[in-house]
Amino acid sequence: MTKRMIIMLLAVAVFLGGIGTVKFRQIQAGMAMAASFQPPPEAVTTTVAAQDEWPASLSAIGSVAAVRGVTVSADLAGIVESITFDSGRPVAAGTVLVRLDTKQEEAQLAAAIAQRDLTKLNWDRARDLAAQGVIAQSELDRTSAEHKQAEAKVGEIRATIERKQIRAPFSGVLGIRQVNLGQFLNGGDPVVALQAIDPVYVNFSVPQQDLAKLHVGAEVRVASEGQAEAMGRITAIDSVVSEATRNVEVQATLSNPGGRLRPGTFVKTEVAVGTSQTVVALPASAISYAPYGDSVFVVGDLDGPGGKDYKGVKQQFVKLGGARGDQVAVLSGLKVGDEVVTSGAFKLRTGAAVLVRNETQPGNETAPKPEDN
Repeated sequence: MTKRMIIMLLAVAVFLGGIGTVKFRQIQAGMAMAASFQPPPEAVTTTVAAQDEWPASLSAIGSVAAVRGVTVSADLAGIVESITFDSGRPVAAGTVLVRLDTKQEEAQLAAAIAQRDLTKLNWDRARDLAAQGVIAQSELDRTSAEHKQAEAKVGEIRATIERKQIRAPFSGVLGIRQVNLGQFLNGGDPVVALQAIDPVYVNFSVPQQDLAKLHVGAEVRVASEGQAEAMGRITAIDSVVSEATRNVEVQATLSNPGGRLRPGTFVKTEVAVGTSQTVVALPASAISYAPYGDSVFVVGDLDGPGGKDYKGVKQQFVKLGGARGDQVAVLSGLKVGDEVVTSGAFKLRTGAAVLVRNETQPGNETAPKPEDN
């Protein structure tokens, strides 16, 4: 009985040992297959890094401002009697825009003129009588003062009537009318915006470290969406640096024929600040932006499992410069001749296999234009 039991235990041990050996070999084979597994290559487009000469410049976002711009408002209170302008039209300096009711002032003017004429007669009589020695000099002085007061009163009422004619203070383009016929206006109520828009100012900010590169008179290139580029010059640099942003405000002036750039328009500005700079220009789509640093993926032959080479990528950190159209300048971290991934980088990692397909390339123009232009 004991002998039979020992034989059975030995048989079970041999059976279990055999199963364990088979499974161990299966696991080893699976691990070897996993170690040698190469994921399918990712389709990407590439470009060869080439050296380029870029003009040294500063780019900034700016906005257009009128050289002269006001909201024309009522000087005195009154009722709108007539409106003599159309919204959005150009006007010359001094053009009457709105007339307020002046019936009361005109009646006061008539009374003041009559009083002035009477004081003039009294003064003339007093001069004749004083010449004859009939009245004292003090009486002549009194009538003279009364005439001058009456004359000043007439001038005051006429000035009031004139102030109730709201005029354009300078030549420019009107905005949207903000008053209606018969409306009562208080002093200071807005009537219409008026902007002088040829020439115009372009205001933009640059970092304080770039302030030494700028000077009054430097040429500025201004571009706005849907508009042709325009050239202007820096006419003023602010005397203080903003404590909040550490930027300094710069103002350029440029001609604006036809008023194509309106105050408030968003524009891109570029200021030439020196000689050209040697850079490696890449499409912006090639750059992987991250808080810890910007990088690109460089294509090359990598060592694969079993010593077999394959076409793969490695991540390379770079230092970027300015941008121009679709392109971004790489200042360091990349060599001329490196093959760089230009699209599909978001799905890559270091060591990933790639399949280069350059039939369709992303935009890489220094001055791109929309297709519908």
